[in-house]
Amino acid sequence: MTTAIIDYGSGNLHSAVKAFERAAREAGLDETIRITDDPEIVRQADRLVLPGVGAFADCRAGLARIPGLIDALSESARARGRPFLGICVGMQLLATRGLEHGETQGFNWIEGEVDAIRPDGPALKIPHMGWNTLELTRAHPLFSGTETGERGLHAYFVHSYYFRAARAEDVLATASYGGPVTAAVARDNLVGVQFHPEKSQRLGLAIIANFLRWRP
Repeated sequence: MTTAIIDYGSGNLHSAVKAFERAAREAGLDETIRITDDPEIVRQADRLVLPGVGAFADCRAGLARIPGLIDALSESARARGRPFLGICVGMQLLATRGLEHGETQGFNWIEGEVDAIRPDGPALKIPHMGWNTLELTRAHPLFSGTETGERGLHAYFVHSYYFRAARAEDVLATASYGGPVTAAVARDNLVGVQFHPEKSQRLGLAIIANFLRWRP
């Protein structure tokens, strides 16, 4: 099995690759982790991971600059139903549009918009940066066997904007930052997390391993 981590110039992917390789190894999974910007490799991959660091519009433009890449992602994830994991802005791109520095169209795979975090309380700074526990809204294989809730394991966040889903049932988990902030979304073979599993230690490795086992 091959997992393709998409490289479109959005940050250093070294830590993501190492985390996926470690999670596969510790879970005893025969998985090849491959960084690629090649649309044909994307089409052939068994699972897809779309990371993202920075502004929504910049990440969308970075993908668009690589001929055929967005079409390959759509064909593999939407038409063929391959498991897809979006991380940080990679999750946000699943939305209909992003509102960071103007309006930018997203993939519209999970309806909603990406808007600025407006925490209740002047002591809470933006960006939201640091460790938070997660509250699941429902069971999902991505979080199988993980410790969540108020006394659960912590996930690492760095973001100023969040995914406001049009349908409540598409929100899989929230974090508290002056009110609930979307931490994960899921629909069919698509999942996305706002936090960085590759930096979230034990919780992150468990989530990555669950994704590599997932057969939606």
